[in-house]
Amino acid sequence: MSQLIVRKLPPDLVRKLKLRAAEHGVSAEEEHRRILHEALTGSTESKPSLIEFIAACPAAADVELPLDRSREIEDRPLSW
Repeated sequence: MSQLIVRKLPPDLVRKLKLRAAEHGVSAEEEHRRILHEALTGSTESKPSLIEFIAACPAAADVELPLDRSREIEDRPLSW
């Protein structure tokens, strides 16, 4: 697979990407891939996050997972 490096992004945009990724239970890198895929192909089809996958497993019916981590990400300082 190819790699893409995006430079000179405003800190606020990076923060929004991280928050959006946290809402979807994926890494910022995976969220970035999903956004690019949707924007360039028009398709919103994507793989479930690990949390979504585990939650959908019948054996995990009695397991509770914290699905909202956006506050943790929001309060964390950005580092470059």
